[in-house]
Amino acid sequence: MDTTQDPRPLYLLALGQLEKLITEVTPATLDRPTPCEEYDLRQLLSHVVGGVHRLAYIGEGGRAEDVVAATGDLADDAWPAAFERARARVTAAWSDDAKLDRPSFAPWGEVPGRAAVGGYVMEAVTHSWDIARALGSGLTLDEELGRAALAVAEFVLPAENRGGPVPFGAVRPAPADADATTRLAAYLGREV
Repeated sequence: MDTTQDPRPLYLLALGQLEKLITEVTPATLDRPTPCEEYDLRQLLSHVVGGVHRLAYIGEGGRAEDVVAATGDLADDAWPAAFERARARVTAAWSDDAKLDRPSFAPWGEVPGRAAVGGYVMEAVTHSWDIARALGSGLTLDEELGRAALAVAEFVLPAENRGGPVPFGAVRPAPADADATTRLAAYLGREV
């Protein structure tokens, strides 16, 4: 993982991918289970949109632990608009290049801003895979994003010592021909 690069373009691509998936969500799909076992699709969308707001809050100078990464209850058809508001907020919050090197308070501790945004690239790409599986979506997930997110995961999250305060299960096997996002999901403990 290149810790000197600007992760914002990748994060915006990851948000674009999420947006495409969120437009596929219907009220009838919201109660479906997801590969992220603690969430059904409605709860996962709440977590995803809340996570975008949390990253915005971090970019605005806040501490991650001050806000919950969840939206709370929304109307069944409100997810696309809620996501768009979160996307606009996070884009504005991280528009200043100087924030990339400023200390930021992410869920995993104090890190440079670029490391906070980089961690959220992994989050957005992983949850894109979760949502795509829950929906049975035909959307082909971006391979470049998958490779970048997998590089982040391998850099910041060792395969050992999973569980407990580390919210990821043991690394699972992925098929030899799996795309990068599926390999990421397996690395983060998803059954693929």
